[in-house]
Amino acid sequence: MTENFARVFGKRKPVIGMVHIGALPGAPLHDPSFDLLAAARADLAALQDAGFDAVMFGNENDRPYEFQVDTASVATMGFLIGKLKSEITVPFGVNMLWDPMASVALGVATGADFVREIFTGTYASDMGPWTPDAGKAMRYRNRLGRPDMAMLYNVSAEFAYSLDQRPLPDRARSAVFSSVPDAVLVSGQITGEAAAMSDLEAVKAVLPDVAVMANTGVKHDTVADVLAAADGCIVGSSLKVDGDTWNAIDPDRARSFMELVRKART
Repeated sequence: MTENFARVFGKRKPVIGMVHIGALPGAPLHDPSFDLLAAARADLAALQDAGFDAVMFGNENDRPYEFQVDTASVATMGFLIGKLKSEITVPFGVNMLWDPMASVALGVATGADFVREIFTGTYASDMGPWTPDAGKAMRYRNRLGRPDMAMLYNVSAEFAYSLDQRPLPDRARSAVFSSVPDAVLVSGQITGEAAAMSDLEAVKAVLPDVAVMANTGVKHDTVADVLAAADGCIVGSSLKVDGDTWNAIDPDRARSFMELVRKART
């Protein structure tokens, strides 16, 4: 594990709960009557009360997604996290879909412990051709004075098809060699859809000394198997009312999920 990963998450296999922010100003689905702050505060409290190891704030409902996020979106996210900062009691991260530079900037501005994004690869996606630049994003982080902010690399992009036809384990191994991420994330095809266990196991097999985490679709009945194969996971949809990505977090579902996590860890 990298020094950054160990400092943020310790030696346990971290389980990170998502605070999905509602559609932000300027996004097509934005509803001016919806209280973004109150909704985020309720989700944050539910995750922390349930005992999640960390939380991550993301603009999940800013559909259609963008490769260069609107300045108003980043500013609003910064405002919301700033209002909640005194209530955050666990490590936290950020993700501005699908913009590595905006994600890094938001992480630095809010004092985040980690940032998640697609930093490497070349994809054909729902949003068009996709070519993120890991070198530019990591240099930006360091230039802004936050080399300690952990960078979690999603190497199997949702809503996209990799134009690099090397097997996923080879792409993950190459990303680690060329970019030195603090963790490698393995995803399913879309939000809430599980990564194939075979993919998770294959990536971990070639990266025994790197944190490998499941990024999407972890459910109550699969979390024990996921934690047996991986070094942690990120979870959102499974914690929501009726398991629906766009609903609020159900405190009972969040608590029962972490009860299963604690059993799996022992």
